[in-house]
Amino acid sequence: MTAQNPLVCRTCLQGRQTDKQKTTYINNRRYLGNKYKLLPFIKSIVNENCENVQSLVDIFAGTGAVASAFADKQIITNDLLHSNYITHIAWFSPLPYDATKITQTIECYNAANPQADNYMSLNFADTFFSKDDCKKIGFIREDIENLLTFGKINEREHALLLTSLLYAVDKIANTCGHYDAYRKGVTLENRLELAVPVPFENLHPKNQCFNTDANALAKQIMADLVYIDPPYNSRQYSDAYHLLENLARWEKPAVFGTARKMDRTSLKSDYCTSKATAAFADLIKNINAKYILLSYNNMGEKGNGRSNAKITDADIMRILSEKGEVSIFTQNYKAFSTGKSDIKDNQERLFLCVCRPPTEPAHRTGHPHRKIIQSPLNYTGGKFKLLNQILPHFPKKIETFVDLFCGGCNVGVNVQAENVIFNDNNHKLIFLYKALKNLDLDATFEMIAKIIEKYSLSRSSDNGYDYYNCDGSDGLGKYNKENFLKLRTDFNKNPENSGDYGYYITLYVLIVFAFNNQIRFNAKGEYNLPVGKRDFNANMQKKLRAFIERLTKIDCEFTCENFQNFDISKLGKNDFVYCDPPYLITCATYNEQNGWNEVFESSLHETLDKLDKNGVKFALSNVLSSKGKTNEILTNWLKSRKYKVIHLNHSYANSNYHAKNKDGFSDEVLILNY
Repeated sequence: MTAQNPLVCRTCLQGRQTDKQKTTYINNRRYLGNKYKLLPFIKSIVNENCENVQSLVDIFAGTGAVASAFADKQIITNDLLHSNYITHIAWFSPLPYDATKITQTIECYNAANPQADNYMSLNFADTFFSKDDCKKIGFIREDIENLLTFGKINEREHALLLTSLLYAVDKIANTCGHYDAYRKGVTLENRLELAVPVPFENLHPKNQCFNTDANALAKQIMADLVYIDPPYNSRQYSDAYHLLENLARWEKPAVFGTARKMDRTSLKSDYCTSKATAAFADLIKNINAKYILLSYNNMGEKGNGRSNAKITDADIMRILSEKGEVSIFTQNYKAFSTGKSDIKDNQERLFLCVCRPPTEPAHRTGHPHRKIIQSPLNYTGGKFKLLNQILPHFPKKIETFVDLFCGGCNVGVNVQAENVIFNDNNHKLIFLYKALKNLDLDATFEMIAKIIEKYSLSRSSDNGYDYYNCDGSDGLGKYNKENFLKLRTDFNKNPENSGDYGYYITLYVLIVFAFNNQIRFNAKGEYNLPVGKRDFNANMQKKLRAFIERLTKIDCEFTCENFQNFDISKLGKNDFVYCDPPYLITCATYNEQNGWNEVFESSLHETLDKLDKNGVKFALSNVLSSKGKTNEILTNWLKSRKYKVIHLNHSYANSNYHAKNKDGFSDEVLILNY
């Protein structure tokens, strides 16, 4: 199989008939510390002691077993291992998928008999699996990646196929449940058989899956209940499941040692070290929830050194008590043991903390702690879904924050700083923000209502879709098209007047009713997007209201300068500049008509070097590679600098789902000079 000729696009994706395949479920996997057998205990504690829980965060989700017990609620999962994260997408993502396609594809994989060597057979043959099974595993894994790259499957389907492979691999692995070692002297047979994953039905449309540090994520999210099941002892999960992690990431690194492990330095958890107590204290401090439920066993002084719990009961009670009122619930269980420990009378404990209501304490720079909000504009390349990865890297103390390419303002509006400067060279965008900040909130909504009424546009929040003979899948475009075009024509005929707030509120209404709620002007300066499927629905109203309220509370100003003309000479060591420029090697509406080129790219790098020379901290968002292209200018610039490069799990299509979009790998990075 070659990258241009993936197996499945020739057969299964053409509608081939299939026999019924075996199925697999979330609990059909071996995993250290899995709480599947404790779910009745966990659910009973929540049901009996927590009121009106509608959303749950499983912040060390592992296999996702605990999240599965609350599948009827909004779920947020997170795990540091990509191999777990990808299965969370399969089980919990609200993204649609073609079940027939998945079944037919798995049938093809099971029938495959590849002969050529690949990464798996060259590195793992006759260790955890037979050589032939290794060939098949590598063959299937490569094909799954190719199907995504060539747009044959979507992100959910990619996750489902990969989950099927991971579960099948783990089922036949020549281990005792983890990959620290394999059993020698065993006759290995060819046993690989994939089963069809059966996800949960009727999932909440706002479910999210994250693959990041739990402590960083806690600062960015909120929920009714946060469930915490951290590693208890010194056994690193990246060591125990390195092979599955290698297979999930598919970066094909060098492996070493008897167990054929790759470099796992970036996957080590502080919760397995002497830093565990401090990490736990930081996590609890930053959680925004009504309830915290902690699973932690009573191994503090039992077993051998590796089995002993890293956080003492006294520290757990001290840290949780600072957050709220704590109760402890216990249930006996059988502990994992390597056979060298005499472990008896073990209990799994649930520490339930009923959190005290937040008192809006001063946070970092003296500003009240604020909820993360989303821009009311669907700005291409907006960073809302990457904020949980970006914001934790920003300085703790910022006097003036400069959002040099503010775009949708998702970053600047959520940063903790004494004052914020939003800058963009799109003057219509900047004056729209000024109008939203300076107009009374109720007056803004009244103006929007009058424009919608004047042009007889839909109001689904009042009347629903049936009133307009439309449904949720097709949207409201058919009803709104004619009147939208009239509104667009009138707007384009009306000359811009920076003092006329009505002009910019009309622009906002255009954006709301336009295709994908986006902004686009042609060479004549005319708004030229077609009608979209949505209108000023309840969600749009909520986002606009929150955005306006935030603008009125923070000390901010809006400037309209080309980045080359922005005066950086007045910035000092406590100021901070964030840059999210158009990406040189990608396409976006704001990057048309030569909006960004190699000259601008190099000039921005010179500006950042000047900031660094002046002792001003900066962060730059960009991509090093995308769709087979490499930003050579950026790459060469970084080679001669000592700036820090952080690789992000990138996806604008959905909630931080996968580092590869349907068009191919995109290496999204955050570059820091500190």
